[in-house]
Amino acid sequence: MDKHRIFAMPFAKVYPLYIQKAQRKGRTKEEVDQVIRWLTGYDEAGLARQVELQSDFESFFAQAPALHPNATQIKGVVCGIRVEEIEDPLMRRIRWLDKLVDELAKGKPMDKILRS
Repeated sequence: MDKHRIFAMPFAKVYPLYIQKAQRKGRTKEEVDQVIRWLTGYDEAGLARQVELQSDFESFFAQAPALHPNATQIKGVVCGIRVEEIEDPLMRRIRWLDKLVDELAKGKPMDKILRS
């Protein structure tokens, strides 16, 4: 089976769209960064480096220091698909990230988004 084309898409191309989506709803770039860092384990410098290097999604998640153990609690629908039913591990991680940004843009409290 061929890889999905989003796997090769540069994270840096989608990152500003995540920020724009959140900012349109009154959230901040810092909050977007916080949810990305929570999910992936990147620190500020590591996240900035991934953006600067134009890493694709596959590399972005492969090089992530550590996925948060509570990431499996991310449930719901993104693009009409239940994230908990996605079989491909990389696609599931990408959709987890999409879901976190969606929740942020919808005004959900940060402690709920970060599953604390």
